[in-house]
Amino acid sequence: MLTACLLGALLCQVWSSAERHHDKEELRPRALRPWRSQGTGLVRVKRDWIIPPIRVLENSKQVPEDLVQIKSDKIFTGEVIYMLEGPGVDQEPKNLFEIDDKTGVIRSKRPLDREKHNSFTLKAFALSPSGERLENPTTIEIRVLDQNDNRPAFTQSQFVGAVPEFSVPGTSVMSVSATDADDPMTENAALSYSIIGQESIPANAVTKTMFGINNETGAIYTRDVGLDREVVKSFRLKLQVADMGGMGLTREGLAIINISDINNHAPLKGAFFYFEIKDYEIGRVNVTDRDDRGTGNWEAKYLISNDPGGNFAIATDPATNQGVLFVVKPLDYEAHFEYVLTLTVENVNALSHKAPNLPVSTATVAVTVVNENEAPHFREDPIQIVVPESVVPGTLLKSNIAFDPDNSDLRYEIGRDPERWLDIDRDTGDIRAKRTFNMRSPHVKKHIYTAVVKVTDGGGVSTTATVVITLKETNDFAPQLFPLSGSVCRGAERTRSGLVVTAVDEDLPPHASPFHFEMSDYLSVNWTVVQVNDTHAVLQPLVELEAGEYAVTVRVSDSGSPTLSAYAQVNVTVCLCDSFGDCKSEAGAVLGSSVGISFIALIIIMASIALLLLLLLLAVAVTTCGRRHHMKKGEGLLVGESEDDIRDNVINYDEQGGGEEDEVRLHFPRGKQPLRKDAPHNLPSPTYPRRPPADPTDIEDYINDGLEAADHDPNVPPYDTALIYDYEGEGSLAGSLSSIASGSSDGDQDYDYLNDWGPRFQKLANMFDPR
Repeated sequence: MLTACLLGALLCQVWSSAERHHDKEELRPRALRPWRSQGTGLVRVKRDWIIPPIRVLENSKQVPEDLVQIKSDKIFTGEVIYMLEGPGVDQEPKNLFEIDDKTGVIRSKRPLDREKHNSFTLKAFALSPSGERLENPTTIEIRVLDQNDNRPAFTQSQFVGAVPEFSVPGTSVMSVSATDADDPMTENAALSYSIIGQESIPANAVTKTMFGINNETGAIYTRDVGLDREVVKSFRLKLQVADMGGMGLTREGLAIINISDINNHAPLKGAFFYFEIKDYEIGRVNVTDRDDRGTGNWEAKYLISNDPGGNFAIATDPATNQGVLFVVKPLDYEAHFEYVLTLTVENVNALSHKAPNLPVSTATVAVTVVNENEAPHFREDPIQIVVPESVVPGTLLKSNIAFDPDNSDLRYEIGRDPERWLDIDRDTGDIRAKRTFNMRSPHVKKHIYTAVVKVTDGGGVSTTATVVITLKETNDFAPQLFPLSGSVCRGAERTRSGLVVTAVDEDLPPHASPFHFEMSDYLSVNWTVVQVNDTHAVLQPLVELEAGEYAVTVRVSDSGSPTLSAYAQVNVTVCLCDSFGDCKSEAGAVLGSSVGISFIALIIIMASIALLLLLLLLAVAVTTCGRRHHMKKGEGLLVGESEDDIRDNVINYDEQGGGEEDEVRLHFPRGKQPLRKDAPHNLPSPTYPRRPPADPTDIEDYINDGLEAADHDPNVPPYDTALIYDYEGEGSLAGSLSSIASGSSDGDQDYDYLNDWGPRFQKLANMFDPR
């Protein structure tokens, strides 16, 4: 095994950690190299050795310094290499120790500091040149011995404490403390405290030693009497702490000891004060107190002993300690113009038993009320008014709303009334409704409407108050039935078939729903109404009805007070229904079942046909009206502005002259018959009135009668189809009338100039267009 030799001795000292034999062999020194040669093998010693700790003094100046040498006790023929590892060698803090790999000498490389590292535990190895471990590692412990190289230090730069004035000797004040970085198990860290100086504030107020200190614990205490805060405010103590029990290194410190106040002085004040009330604060009273300013021993507390009405109060100004007297209730000059108050004063903290026994300090205060013009007062603010929304204009809502303490005349006015619902009497202040209220106004919130009234006295002083009007809902509107038309399926079960109706009411609850639906027996004998819930009912037939339109009268009532009702006529269509419950015509039902045309498609087709017929009738009506407009009464048919404007007219005459049965027709050359573009051809001619005109002026009446007959003819559209004459060929026995009132011959007629006569003749131009 490895052994360690303390350098400087002739022999290495080794110690056995255990005996294998029970003869308790004494430990004895062995040779420096305890191995012997036995051939080439290694012989182990029968003992395990413990190396005692190696002690090294810190801050040693002899560096490097040899500490110990290790050797292997094995017998071998080769070379041995020694190696060292652990803190201080290859671990932090590094490079404090090293070992000679040939000789095994361990030495320190730098001075050691016990306050940083007080011990080191290293491991030593014996290796062959090839790196083979020859021995188990040996533990070497190095302990650093302490030196008194650190001064003690106070834990605070300045200690502050306090002691009440007039404290007795031995009263504990405070404790101070210090520390020392040296080994606490040695005298190097044994501390001793002392007071080396005392200074009073104010300076030289006290010259005798007033405080002492325990040299072991650092507790400071009083040593003498005479601590009066009115004389001395505080002390500055100069402290010292030393190690080695007071004989070593020293350090100085400072302690401040304040003398705290006790309430040994009662507050004092004057005997009489006189004030006039002009504001909220009446006045102030002064006191003196010799106790410490700003503490409870100095702060005064004032009391009023004779104010039965509680009109006044007094408070303490924390900055000046004055008593501030003020009014807490309105004072009436006319009722009481002067008050005499008695004030007492004491400290916030109770008076110390060490204070002299003096009576409580009192003072008398006389308060005179100064008369001023006071503002008018409303009897209530806000002014509460509850009124129904349907109040009648002119109704009195509120009266006697304000008064003036000085009994002056008042003037009233409305300050704010966004809906202009209110009116106020300028002299009496009576508030009346100017118009009916509306609950649905945006200025009404949760049934409450607010306004502002203003009152001014004779001196010009005014005040305002809020008017809060709570509106009560009234039953102003009768409910209205909805819907007023619908359909009911024919043939369905009466309990399942019906028209659902409801009602709407402009009133708010409770004057709206629930609604009650009913019908009079004498108005609708075949129908009944069944209430479903508070807002809906079902209109149902009592018997099987034929398909068609029915007018059913229903009465609906609300729940208001008083109850309002309204009658409504509901137009109900009883019809055949499809599988979806929708009405369909019988023709639509047949088509839908045979060719698959849906009800909606049938409706679209029928609507298209009706629209086309309507357009056709409208065109005919416009044409007819245009023709009638150009006929002037008493001038005959189609008489123009000049004789040249007269054209051949297509007129059907039944009789001509006395008893002749000839039919006179307008003659057109063959192939030149004008065609009408706005009427169908080959329609059967209706029967029109035929009578001989008495004179030429009767022609207009005759034509108008024909037009009226044509308009009421159900077989043709309402335009002058009856007045169209076809070409009948030549050779008529009656001759030709083509030359009547015409400047042209029977030849070709050019009617293009009709297009230049304006829109009134456009229809006539289209009729005679040969193309």
